[in-house]
Amino acid sequence: MQCYVYKSPRRADTYVYLRERDGFSVLPAPLLESLGTPVFVLEFELTPQRQLARASAAVVLEDLTQRGFHLQLPPPPDLTLAASEADD
Repeated sequence: MQCYVYKSPRRADTYVYLRERDGFSVLPAPLLESLGTPVFVLEFELTPQRQLARASAAVVLEDLTQRGFHLQLPPPPDLTLAASEADD
């Protein structure tokens, strides 16, 4: 499946994967509003075997098939690192 990735100009490390280029109509209005105007960053062929940095290709494919989009949020903060910094 062809996949189109956009980044949010308002939310750091937040990306939206779409199955159609500029197919923003599948996004819920509140989500699109919170993201700002998405900026195109990448197009690629997504297969179940493809390695992705922060998500399972199978999960992204399922989201694209069922909802038309996949939302990738930033990873949660490393709580052990934050706790050790607080102790300093």
